[in-house]
Amino acid sequence: MRVLLTGGAGFIGSHIAAALRAAGDDVVIFDRAQVLDDAHSVIGAVTDLPALEAAVVGADAVCHQAAKVGLGVDFEDAIGYVSDNDLGTATVLTALHRARFRGPCVLASSMVVYGEGRYRCGEHAAVPAPPREAADLDAGRFEPRCPECGADLVPESVPESAPTDPRNVYAATKLAQEHLAFAFAREHPDVTVTALRYHNVYGPGMPRNTPYSGVSAIFADALGSGRAPRVFEDGGQIRDFVHVGDVAAANLLALRAGVPGAFNVASGEPRRLLDMADALADAFGPAAPRPEVVGGWRAGDVRHVFASPDRARDELGFVAKMPFDAGMRELAQVLGAPEHP
Repeated sequence: MRVLLTGGAGFIGSHIAAALRAAGDDVVIFDRAQVLDDAHSVIGAVTDLPALEAAVVGADAVCHQAAKVGLGVDFEDAIGYVSDNDLGTATVLTALHRARFRGPCVLASSMVVYGEGRYRCGEHAAVPAPPREAADLDAGRFEPRCPECGADLVPESVPESAPTDPRNVYAATKLAQEHLAFAFAREHPDVTVTALRYHNVYGPGMPRNTPYSGVSAIFADALGSGRAPRVFEDGGQIRDFVHVGDVAAANLLALRAGVPGAFNVASGEPRRLLDMADALADAFGPAAPRPEVVGGWRAGDVRHVFASPDRARDELGFVAKMPFDAGMRELAQVLGAPEHP
C-alpha cells in the first residue's frame, strides 16, 4: 500500500512512517522539515496545494498528521493554529478531491475536542461541567462544580459519543479538522475518514523545551536538565498517557480497517499528573529532583479528561501494549538518565 503521510518528519509521524515501512508499505512523507536520506520525502507546507497535488498521485491511503500542537502561548497563536490545522486540512482534502482519491484517510485528532471530560454528580447524575471559575481556581478549588447544586463533580471515562466542547484555540482547530474531514467523506463515498483522538502521547523523539510541548515533555525536559518538574494546581488532574509506539500501531490498524468515525486512542489506564511526574522522577533515579506541586493554574486547561478505549478495541482491534512504568523508564533512558537498579 502506498501511503501519503503528512507530518511524517514529526514526533508521531516519524514513528508511523517507521511502522508502515516495517509492515511493507510504501510511504511518501510530506513535511515542511527535510527527512534526511529519504528518497520518498517531499518538503512542503500543508497549505501548498500544488505540492500536495503532486504528492498524492498514486496514493492508496492518506495519513494526515501535520498540525500545530499544544496549548500555545496566548491568543497571538490563533492565526498559526488555524492556518496549519484548518487551512492545512482543507488544502489536503482539496488535493484529494482533485486527484479523485479513493481509499482510507486517517486524521490525527485529539482528546482536547471534549474540553472537560465526563462527570457525574451524586444528586444529579451525569451533567456537563461548565468552565471553572477563576475565583475558584485562585482559591484552590480545582474540581468542576455541578451546575445544578454546586457540588464537586466526579470524573468518568469519556466515550466517543460524548459532546464535544473545545476550551481553547488548539482544541477548536482540532474539532474543525474533524468537521472538514467528515464533510469531505460525505461528498466522496469512496473515501472513509477515521479520526483518531490521541490522548497524552509520550515517548522517544517527543519535542522538548518549547512552549507548545505537552505535559510529559515539559516534565521530562525539567528532569533531563536536573530541575524539579513543576506541577500546577494540586497535581490531581487526571489524564491518559499513551506511548507513541501504540499510537503508531493504532494508525496502521485504522488505515487497514477503513472504519469511519472518531476513535479514542488511549491506554485505558488514567493517571494523575502528579503520579506521572513521580513515576518519571523515579525512572531518572534516586538522585533526581522530586516534583513540586506549585499550585496556580493556566487559562484553557481542563481538570480531568480520560478516555474509554472500548470502541477502538472493538472496531479497530487496537489495544495499547506499552506498560506505563516501562514507558517512563524508556523515556528517562532516552533523555540520558543514569542506569540504576
